[in-house]
Amino acid sequence: MNLLRDLPDAGAAEIVERLAGNGATRIERIVSHGQASPEGFWYDQDEAEFVLVLAGAARLEFADGAMLTLGPGDFVDIAPRHRHRVEWTNPDCPTVWLAVFYKPCHSGRSEVESRNP
Repeated sequence: MNLLRDLPDAGAAEIVERLAGNGATRIERIVSHGQASPEGFWYDQDEAEFVLVLAGAARLEFADGAMLTLGPGDFVDIAPRHRHRVEWTNPDCPTVWLAVFYKPCHSGRSEVESRNP
C-alpha cells in the first residue's frame, strides 16, 4: 500500500482510514480537502497524538492561542489533554495526514512538542 496513491475523494468530507493498531495504539491515514474543525470545537483527547503531514498543508490551533502551520514532512506530537483543532486545510489539493494515537509512558508533558524543518 502507498499512503499517497489512490486517495479517496475528500471533497465533501474528511476521510479517516484506520491502518493498524491495537487497544493502546492506532495508526490512521486522514485525507482532508479544505475541511476545518467547526468553530468552538476542540479535540481534548486522553491519548497523545503524533501527526505527520505527508502532502498538502494544514494549520492547527491550540487552546493556548498557539498556531502551527504544517506542510509535507512537518510533524507535531500533541500531549494528552492539550486542546487543539484543525483551523485550516488546503482547499486546492488533498492534505494527507498520518496520525498515530498512543498512551505515553509518562504524561508529564504539558506543551506541544513539534519539530519543523
